[in-house]
Amino acid sequence: MFLTYYKETRVSIPKAQLPELYRRLYLCRQFENVTIKLFTNNELPGFLHSQLGQEAIPVAISGCLGDGDFMQPTHRGHADMLSKGMDPRKMMAELYAKKTGYNQGKGGSMHMASVKEGILGATGIVGSGPVISIGVALALQMDKKPNVIVSFFGDGATNEGSVHEAINMAALWNLPIVFVIQNNQFAESTPRKDHQKVDDISIRAEGYGIDGYTCDGNDLFAVYEVASKAIKKARKGGGPSLINAVTYRILGHYVGDPGNLYRDKEEVENAKKRDPLQMFKNKLKEMKALDDAAFKRIESEVDALLDEAVTFGRESPEPQDEELMAYIYS
Repeated sequence: MFLTYYKETRVSIPKAQLPELYRRLYLCRQFENVTIKLFTNNELPGFLHSQLGQEAIPVAISGCLGDGDFMQPTHRGHADMLSKGMDPRKMMAELYAKKTGYNQGKGGSMHMASVKEGILGATGIVGSGPVISIGVALALQMDKKPNVIVSFFGDGATNEGSVHEAINMAALWNLPIVFVIQNNQFAESTPRKDHQKVDDISIRAEGYGIDGYTCDGNDLFAVYEVASKAIKKARKGGGPSLINAVTYRILGHYVGDPGNLYRDKEEVENAKKRDPLQMFKNKLKEMKALDDAAFKRIESEVDALLDEAVTFGRESPEPQDEELMAYIYS
């Protein structure tokens, strides 16, 4: 067992993979921007919890996963879903509560799922994801499959008993799972320093006897470096790891929460200067991995796809009354 803090970027991503990771990162960012605008204009029902500024974490991790692997998102999980391959058109339809959505319009933003793409389903219950995830990890182990599951949760959820119990059980049974804290510094409106004593959450890994890592969650390369090690270990039967990916929640807890009563404007503006999308783009330019024409082509294709997704969501049919109880289980 060891604890590692990654302060330096260590480039280990295959160069051929970089354009696709940029496409995913840009898609996640623009999907959030588009849905925020739609929600603010009263086009989307329900609640919306933006992942703006946290997108590099799931995108980097998705680059380490393959067919048959799973992700367990939280209620703030659009980027998790998109990075794993979910269709933005069907996601948009779900946000519009339409019949063509992933869950026939019944899941919405906080409960969307697609097992086919490896997304078990977002959950609005804080700390519940890891409990679901270890069940899947146990099934993978029992079936002797070479697959893993990544379980996402926030810094606030790390204080929940369910999370401790899940990590402890995963460690005890050596399950093929990686626990990832999208540490955005806030549990709703409570700053992280006010809800836990430790400065580095990954030191809790020592208590479970597993590997712990802390990395810059805004640096896609840093997240990839840590995740690739943890996922490779889990895939080979080495058991779980705990990753503390440090980032920042740019917006309030939900779209509509100004977030200005529990943090100051300067803090938010400083966080914006470390935009993960711009950081990754700058690094790719520095590496000469993509030129301006390539960036423009990728961004144009994504923008067109999202225009199509919005049209698909708007024009899709509403569920019928007789379908109300279909696919509902208790």
